[in-house]
Amino acid sequence: MAYGTISSTLLVGLGVPPAVASAGVHTAETFTTGVSAISHIAHRNVDWRLFGRIVVPGMIGGVLGAYVLSNIHADAARPFVLGYLLLLGFYLSWRGWTHRHVVKTPRIVAPLGLVGGFLDAAGGGGWGPVVTSNLMVQGAEPRFTIGTVNTAEFFLTTTVSLTFLLTLGWEAFTTAIIGLLIGGIVAAPIGAVVAKRVEADKLLLLVGLVLTATSGWGLYRLLTA
Repeated sequence: MAYGTISSTLLVGLGVPPAVASAGVHTAETFTTGVSAISHIAHRNVDWRLFGRIVVPGMIGGVLGAYVLSNIHADAARPFVLGYLLLLGFYLSWRGWTHRHVVKTPRIVAPLGLVGGFLDAAGGGGWGPVVTSNLMVQGAEPRFTIGTVNTAEFFLTTTVSLTFLLTLGWEAFTTAIIGLLIGGIVAAPIGAVVAKRVEADKLLLLVGLVLTATSGWGLYRLLTA
């Protein structure tokens, strides 16, 4: 759930313009999320009702975010997004460690998909951390949350990639995509197996730790740059 965030942060840190980094990462994610979606469906990790509630708002938010990043400098929002994700990471880690996760149906879904899609495209990544973590905070079961959000992400990344193609042209897609593509495709099926086999509380703790580490590192780099 941190593939886009980690990849975009590294590319921007290497000097790649934010819009180009986001375009490249989302193009690679079109393939990696496709593999991930197939894997999660095969392992029955998808809640199709939740999928239907989140996928269209996510695609709409993604188009808006890609358009904004292509025309307006969006770096100013990144520290706030990373700070928010860092707090969520601490909270999820605490809930997983203390076994306080009570499964219940999340109420705020469509608005979350819209915001998550926008932040994902405009920030170069974040659909997984924003949407997955917020659904878990609302009580959604970790296994089905991860599987559903990853499956919906395939449609989001495809939409965002097409938007960047129309606004930036082919020059936005660099050879860095190949490396991201290979690594993501290899790792995606492993994630589906982990989501199916690991207990909910342990999975919640794992997600929280990953979210805390990636967001904290990204925020540190921004503040010390």
